[in-house]
Amino acid sequence: MARHDFEPTAFFNAIGTSAPALKVADGDTIVTRTLDAWGVDALGAQRAGAPNPMTGPFFVEGAEKGDTLEMRIDRMTANRETGWTFAPLAPNVVDPDAAQRLPSRERSTWLLDRAKGLATLKTPPPALKTFVAPFAPMIGCFGVAPALGQAISTATSGPNGGNMDYRLFGPGTTAYFPVSVEGALLYLGDGHYAQGDGEIVGTGIETTFEVEFTLRVHKARTIKWPRGETAQEIFAIGNARPLDQALQHATTEMLAWLQADYGLDAMSASHLMGQMARYDVANVFNPAYSVACRMAKRVLAELRSGSSL
Repeated sequence: MARHDFEPTAFFNAIGTSAPALKVADGDTIVTRTLDAWGVDALGAQRAGAPNPMTGPFFVEGAEKGDTLEMRIDRMTANRETGWTFAPLAPNVVDPDAAQRLPSRERSTWLLDRAKGLATLKTPPPALKTFVAPFAPMIGCFGVAPALGQAISTATSGPNGGNMDYRLFGPGTTAYFPVSVEGALLYLGDGHYAQGDGEIVGTGIETTFEVEFTLRVHKARTIKWPRGETAQEIFAIGNARPLDQALQHATTEMLAWLQADYGLDAMSASHLMGQMARYDVANVFNPAYSVACRMAKRVLAELRSGSSL
């Protein structure tokens, strides 16, 4: 298992079957840099156009259609002193009459105290002059090449991943993607210093990162939608619009996971999910919305051990 330091020179606004930027072996670790959502780098230079220019793609040897690609997010180090957001709230997340009263959309600059892990508005409104946002890094957009030779805009998401903007996709999380093409072809970018659920203003605190991650291939393990795992939970992601369809995809993927890996039949899994599943509205701004269905590992461990909840 090798460790690669990759300096990107080309960036992509669609996730597709582009020529590999780097070929790595199963189990290798990659360190690379990302641009912000508008294509600006750590030094403030415009390197690519919006939306969400991606670093990659990374070709993983041995990955084939029907496999699953595992990506462990080992580290995200913010490497710029500023970030930015939009405000106010997106019109689609409030009632129509409230949307008409929202102020004009504007971009705000945030000052990033990387030593203390805090962010503050450069020019805050009076009510927020003492407000600080804690550092909670996440990858907003990442995924693998989709099936059928498609190239999917980094503005949206699908079964292959993409612009999911889910706050749990940060350091310590392992993500899983369905492989549809040889080598998987992984892309990543759109790092957020922090973000609330739903990305309801249309951005997180957008900035640049150095990202370290490790890739592994699970042979003949077929999944349909992105999955994730933290120390405490497993979760499945559904990406679609309307929101109920995204929830359906996430719920179906969790049901399949519990049956395939935890030995539950459909009835048992349904009882368990009916009482213990948790949902996050990951994103309600992008063309495809994203919903996460979560299950606590503690619950699954207790089932296996035969202990009561």
